[in-house]
Amino acid sequence: MARLTPDEIETYTREGYVVPQWRLPAARVAQMRAALDELLARNPGVRPEKLVSAHLEAAGDGAGAGADNGEGVRGVRDFLELAMDRDIVDLVAGVIGDDVILWGCHVFCKPAAEGYETPWHQDGHYWPIRPLATCTAWVALEPSTRANGCLRVIPGSHAARTLHPHLHEDRADLTLNQRLAAGAFDEADAADIELEPGQLSLHDVYMIHGAAANRSAQRRTGVALRYMPASSVFERALDPVRGLSGVPVDFARRPIWLVKGRDASGRNDFTAGHRPARSGAGTGA
Repeated sequence: MARLTPDEIETYTREGYVVPQWRLPAARVAQMRAALDELLARNPGVRPEKLVSAHLEAAGDGAGAGADNGEGVRGVRDFLELAMDRDIVDLVAGVIGDDVILWGCHVFCKPAAEGYETPWHQDGHYWPIRPLATCTAWVALEPSTRANGCLRVIPGSHAARTLHPHLHEDRADLTLNQRLAAGAFDEADAADIELEPGQLSLHDVYMIHGAAANRSAQRRTGVALRYMPASSVFERALDPVRGLSGVPVDFARRPIWLVKGRDASGRNDFTAGHRPARSGAGTGA
C-alpha cells in the first residue's frame, strides 16, 4: 500500500503541493504511453492539451473509439484504470481523507515547439464541488521540465482558502481561457514542478498554478487525475464559468466513482453518466 510520509503530508499542508517519493512503475508508464498514442489517434481534431475526460469512453457497446464521450473526446479506458489505481488513490487519501471520489481526468499533451500556455489560475474557479475541496494528482508520462512547460505553482497560495477574481481571454492559443486578475500573487514566488516519467505531484484546489507554453523540441504530457473528499458534493446543477473555460464539459452527465471509503455526504449521485447495464448481463443470457 502506498502512503505519504508524515513529512510529505506536512509539506502538502504548508505549501499546497507535494511530489511524493512514490513512482508509477516503468512498465505501467510504458502502458500509459501506448494508451496516450491511442488517445491521440482517436482524437485528431482535438488540441492535445484539451483532452478532457480522457478516461470516459462513449456510452454504448464496443470500445468507444467511434464516438466521443459527450465532452468532445474519444476516451481510452486505460486512463480510467490509472485514475482508479489503488496506490494513487491511497496517496490522495493521505491529504483529503479516507472517503475519496474520482470525478475527472484531463490529459495535457503539449506538442514540441507549439504547445499551449496554461494561464495562472485556481482550479476551484471551474469546478462544481461544494464545499470546495479537491486534490489533483498530476502524473508525468514524459519528462516535464521548465524548458517544455512544466507545471508551476505559487507555494502557500492555497492557505487562505480564497478564490481570486479571474478574467476571460478570448484567445485560441491557451489551454484555458480564464486567467487570474492582476494583484493576486507575485510570479517571482513561483516554483517549477519538474518531473520524470512516472513521478507525480499532488496539489490543492485553491493552489495558484499555471504552465508556460512549450517552445522546446520535447513534447510534454501529464495526466491530471481529479479527486474530491466524499464529504463534499458534486453539484451537477452548477456551471461555475458558464462555458467560458475554453474546454467543453458536461458536469450534469459527468460520471463519478466512489474509489475509497463511503459517501460521507450521502448526496452524491453515482449513477448519472454511467452506462446502463446491458440486458441479460450477469445472467448467463
